Amino acid sequence: MAETEWDLVTMWVREYLLDTTDPHNQLSHSGFSSEFIGALPLTAVSAENARALVRASRKDIQRQLELIEAVAAIDRLAVLPEVAKALEFRDRLREDGRTHASKDNFRTCVLKNGTEVFIDRQSLRETLRGFVEDPEKSVLLVDGDPDSGRSYTYNLIRHIGQHSGFRPARVTLSRTSTADKVVRRLAEFVADPRAGISPLNPTELNDPLPSLDDAVHRVVGRATAAEDTYWLVLDECDRLDPSSDVWDFIGQLALAIYEHAAVRGDQAPRLVLLGYGPAMRQLPYDLRGSLSRDTARVAERADLRNFFDQYFHESPPGFLGAGQSGDASIAELVDTAVDEVLRAAQTDGNGGESYMRKICTAAEGAIRVYRSL
Repeated sequence: MAETEWDLVTMWVREYLLDTTDPHNQLSHSGFSSEFIGALPLTAVSAENARALVRASRKDIQRQLELIEAVAAIDRLAVLPEVAKALEFRDRLREDGRTHASKDNFRTCVLKNGTEVFIDRQSLRETLRGFVEDPEKSVLLVDGDPDSGRSYTYNLIRHIGQHSGFRPARVTLSRTSTADKVVRRLAEFVADPRAGISPLNPTELNDPLPSLDDAVHRVVGRATAAEDTYWLVLDECDRLDPSSDVWDFIGQLALAIYEHAAVRGDQAPRLVLLGYGPAMRQLPYDLRGSLSRDTARVAERADLRNFFDQYFHESPPGFLGAGQSGDASIAELVDTAVDEVLRAAQTDGNGGESYMRKICTAAEGAIRVYRSL
């Protein structure tokens, strides 16, 4: 649903559901669980309560559906023409819920409504699945050769986050990155936008070790206390200067997340390090059981073949027949797409893009052509 549609839902909640002096009792009668209600920061102000309820409900599709079903069942709204829009939202979310339940989001090969592809990386997909499901894991490290698609991992993480209830906050590193700059950027990401950003005091970073540790714990504390669940992503770690103080920061950040997770469980953020190889600075020893690893590699012909075969079978064009004739036609389309993508990727154009990025760009072009058939 669009932001304007959620604004409308918030207005309905304020006017018809939470226009009461006893919001806890009202929500309980509307079918919300006592655990869910107890976690809401309810006050005596209906507008604040409405925003809090909608914000908490938007974390996953099932909660969204529960909210819309409760709103659509309100007697005061049911007699108004607006109820038609509420019922439309309910039906759309029910369909979204069925689609979500029927798909394995870790195996999705075309993201963002068909405008972005994610080719192969089967080991990453399973590593991510295990990382999401295992509460004991707090740090994911992705290694690989330059231009092998390590940063490309972020695309799949964003997609998984939309379906698994977390938000990735990425900072891209460089040789000029400092711990001060990185910790400030992360603090901005996890700050409560309603309260504004309380800046970190620069004078507190004059003494690197204790002050940096304090700053790290404040950032992780903010992320842990936030209504959203965060994954903190540091990209292109291999570009850091060997003497950069960011190396110390990464170790302290990983340890702080590990320590917060012991107290707050899955409310604590997680850390993703892209381009972080085994020859780089070792993370604290305490984290040895909390690490997940994956190695990126450039997609090859077989990977492209599997990618297009999966996508064409999942979304066959209407002109294809059923049975063996349809399978044969798909096989021909797969061969054509693979050949065209490899040919495009081997050209010298595309503004100096890496080979892996050329592969992705060409595959996205092939998907657009296919969808127009």
